[in-house]
Amino acid sequence: MSSSGALVVAAVLAAAVLHASWNAVAKGVTDRLGLFARAGVVGVVLAAVALWWVTPPAHASWPWLGASVAVHVAYNLALLAAYRLGDFNQTYPLARGLGPLVVAAVATLALDEPLPPAPLAGVILIAGSIGVLGLTPWRKVRENRPAVLAAVATGLAIAGYTLIDGVGVRRSGSPAGYTLWLVGLQGLATIAVVAGAKRLRRAEPARIGSAGSAWSIAFAVGIMSALAYGLVLWAQTRGALAAVAALRESSVVVAAAIGVVFFDEQLGRVRILASVAVAAGVVLLAVPGS
Repeated sequence: MSSSGALVVAAVLAAAVLHASWNAVAKGVTDRLGLFARAGVVGVVLAAVALWWVTPPAHASWPWLGASVAVHVAYNLALLAAYRLGDFNQTYPLARGLGPLVVAAVATLALDEPLPPAPLAGVILIAGSIGVLGLTPWRKVRENRPAVLAAVATGLAIAGYTLIDGVGVRRSGSPAGYTLWLVGLQGLATIAVVAGAKRLRRAEPARIGSAGSAWSIAFAVGIMSALAYGLVLWAQTRGALAAVAALRESSVVVAAAIGVVFFDEQLGRVRILASVAVAAGVVLLAVPGS
């Protein structure tokens, strides 16, 4: 593997750890709408300050940027539903598992980005293993179909924004500028959606401590989320969309460990083997010449 390829792999793996971590925080709080709204404010402020120092995205990327904001908001709403209805180490892997397969299919058929055999095998192995993580034990799937449906909707949204941003960031001429505009616009849209949702129903009681504590948690989530996706967008300008999407989903291994340690969720032998298979898929993605 070239040094640039190794850098892409390292960046996406770092993004995977950050992504699993902020999702665990979102699962662990009760007032998730409030958390997302505060994180949106953090994103708007971060973008407003940092935009002065980066090149703005080219006009050709603006339609993709707008579409991405809409899909990201839908993703957040589906994610909230999945975490409200199901266990973290089941809904998270199931949501993440759909993305690589959909991205690989669309990238090959519509974007003329077919993968070499080894990386393609890695994508299939990662997606299949993630599916095992999300669909075992089967008893929990049968008993909680709404959580599974919410996770599937989340996965389709992930595939949607991955493809949209993969094209948009390449047309932007400025990965950093595209990322910051996306963070800022998504923050504004999230704040508006949360405000509307809270008018329609009484807000869930917050259980994440004082207002200061709530903002500290939201700040951490906002920074981790922006940095994680910024790394992925940068990687998408240097690697195949399907390979980056699959590599990013190695976060499910981190999520499985978090579910066991912090949420007292059982893993089991089959799911441990599936986690090992995800790691094997990551190795295939890094095969020289890919």
